[in-house]
Amino acid sequence: MLLVTGITGHTGRYFLQELIDHKYEDTIRCVVRANSDKKMIENSGLKIEMVVGDLNDTKFLDTCLKDVTTVLHIPSIRYSLHIVEAAIKNNVPRAILVHTTGIYSKFKAASGEYKIIEKNLQDIAKNQQVKITILRPTMIYGDLCDHNISKFIKMLDKLRMFPVIDHGNGLIQPVNARNLGKAYYSVLTLPIEKAKEEYILSGEKPITMLEAFKLININLGKETIFISVPSKVGVFLARCMKGITFGKVDYIERVQRMSEDRCFSHEEAMKDFNYKPMSFEDGIEIEVKEYLKLQNR
Repeated sequence: MLLVTGITGHTGRYFLQELIDHKYEDTIRCVVRANSDKKMIENSGLKIEMVVGDLNDTKFLDTCLKDVTTVLHIPSIRYSLHIVEAAIKNNVPRAILVHTTGIYSKFKAASGEYKIIEKNLQDIAKNQQVKITILRPTMIYGDLCDHNISKFIKMLDKLRMFPVIDHGNGLIQPVNARNLGKAYYSVLTLPIEKAKEEYILSGEKPITMLEAFKLININLGKETIFISVPSKVGVFLARCMKGITFGKVDYIERVQRMSEDRCFSHEEAMKDFNYKPMSFEDGIEIEVKEYLKLQNR
């Protein structure tokens, strides 16, 4: 039995579509929230058993992992320790965990917590039978449910002048959620002995932040004046904003990361399961069209 967490989330829905497209035959147990939109699961035609609960509840997880042979955990690295502990307790042979390339950030605020979690994971999984594969997407985009590019689309549509950190020269490699759904399925169907401990799932190729913004503008049919802001000034302003709002608006980490390159090779994924992400040019055209349709334009 396959256990999936986060199947009604952003990339989880694309993974579910892969299961549907491939007519997945094994039984699937899905952990969902009480208020999750379950229509896609209910109409999937797959053998799916839904369980409602909290991933912080260790007793609940212990029940979920019974009779499971593979767990695919999508929603957050912060639940991974509980998931793997329950997998070990129930002798689950395989765990596929979706984490992040944020662990490689030079900024402690962005990577520190992730490093601690993965160190603890290594410790509890040491000498245990469970085989862990960690998947690391880069910046995820693809539709208006993403928390990254969709925000930039909205801002670029409204603002005629737009600030960019250090001339927008920081490199990014956004990955489309559709490609992640396919990649999750590919790893799931890889023989356990062939799966590596880690795969980076990045977009087709690196582009600068400024190039990404200009592509968004082209699809919006807008012209924007981009104003370069030194990263130190941007971080200072973000700290002021955090202070003024008593911590409610905190963009410090995001501003810091705009000044560092976030591009990573997906060569191992390409070798092992023919991973071929779409170009940002193609992906952003789809997302902006979705945005314009919602705006009746």
